[in-house]
Amino acid sequence: MTTESAALSEPVAGGATHVVPMHRVADPAPLGLAAFAMTTFALSIGNTKVWGPGADAALALALVYGGGVQLLAGMWEFVRKNTFGALAFSSYGAFWISYYVFGKFVAPGVSASDLPTAVGVFLLGWTIFTFYMTIPSLRVSGAVALVFILLTITFVLLTVGAFDSSTGWDKVGGWFGVATAAAAWYASFAGVTNETFKKSIIPTFPLAP
Repeated sequence: MTTESAALSEPVAGGATHVVPMHRVADPAPLGLAAFAMTTFALSIGNTKVWGPGADAALALALVYGGGVQLLAGMWEFVRKNTFGALAFSSYGAFWISYYVFGKFVAPGVSASDLPTAVGVFLLGWTIFTFYMTIPSLRVSGAVALVFILLTITFVLLTVGAFDSSTGWDKVGGWFGVATAAAAWYASFAGVTNETFKKSIIPTFPLAP
């Protein structure tokens, strides 16, 4: 077999057949969501100032787990012909890698007066992307849609905080980021649990077509 997925025909009422896709690649969504959740949690807990060094942990996670692993999840979604998952995981994997590059190599060379604008423009672009990705997320499931809704709010708050150089906005954005991470972990947990048990155990709240 030369394709990445096969199909199995199952008989249904009336003598017709129902084609069930058989993927050669496991569902990468739980992996991508877990990578996104952990890295987002570390950065967000740093933004809340509860554990300031959390942002340092996020920088390490951004390159390997949030960045590299999530980018791989996006590539596997392409194999499964899932356009939404491929775009989302590939893009946010690139977001975390670019966050690492910005933090390690770009920010140190930017003047203190220009840094808020540089960070604000960076975050504004991702705010726009996340906002329009929220629309198709409403077709996936309630669990996934919640992640994108919370992430959009998080990016808006952090963008405003960056342009205004306001730690207050950053703290509020940090708490919404923690909520985003929790929602992503839940979606990942539901995905891996339901897939492993081969039945719906953890609700993902499917939305009407």
